[in-house]
Amino acid sequence: MTGVGGFFWERRGEITVLALQHLALVGVSTALAVAIGLPLGILLTRRPRLARPVLGVAGVVQTIPSLALFGFLIPLPLIGGIGARTAIVALIVYALLPILRNTHAGITSVDPAIVEAAVGLGMTPGERLRSVELPLALPVVLAGVRIAAVVSIGLATIAAAIGAGGLGVLIYRGIAIVDNRLILAGAVPAALLALLVDGTLGLVERRWSAWRSA
Repeated sequence: MTGVGGFFWERRGEITVLALQHLALVGVSTALAVAIGLPLGILLTRRPRLARPVLGVAGVVQTIPSLALFGFLIPLPLIGGIGARTAIVALIVYALLPILRNTHAGITSVDPAIVEAAVGLGMTPGERLRSVELPLALPVVLAGVRIAAVVSIGLATIAAAIGAGGLGVLIYRGIAIVDNRLILAGAVPAALLALLVDGTLGLVERRWSAWRSA
């Protein structure tokens, strides 16, 4: 372990750069997935007939192996090619389902009596959504974002196979030359990033739940 620790210290600059690339891939893709999934999830609560087919399609897409999805995307114009752009598109696709599903579940689980009370107060649908439904559903929505972010951290390591950078570069390099230290130099920081993101979003989720209860 001392040798591994020394190896990590020697490579600290490279590990830091690749970890920042990894975080950038996950951060951009998760933010875009929220920007797409949150409004779409709200729309599904207003159009119940669309909910099952849309969630079903999103679920089926998630069953596609990640390397296969990268392969499907590479030849596509505009969104394809080699590099970070294709990786971000793939990560968005994988992050959409938990965000969609939790947004839909969170809003539909709001107590109908509370919604009726908001209608009785004369709130418009938009005011009801902003002031009642979304605040009450936010812990469930945040849980979906949390799942999406943690899953994206794991999947982003595979994105190195298409030249997107990130900690997967070290893992693939270590596999190619059969160097366990390089594999650990990519895998350990990726696992720590997943734990850090999961813990941070979990804390936000608990704080919001506590504030709402108060």
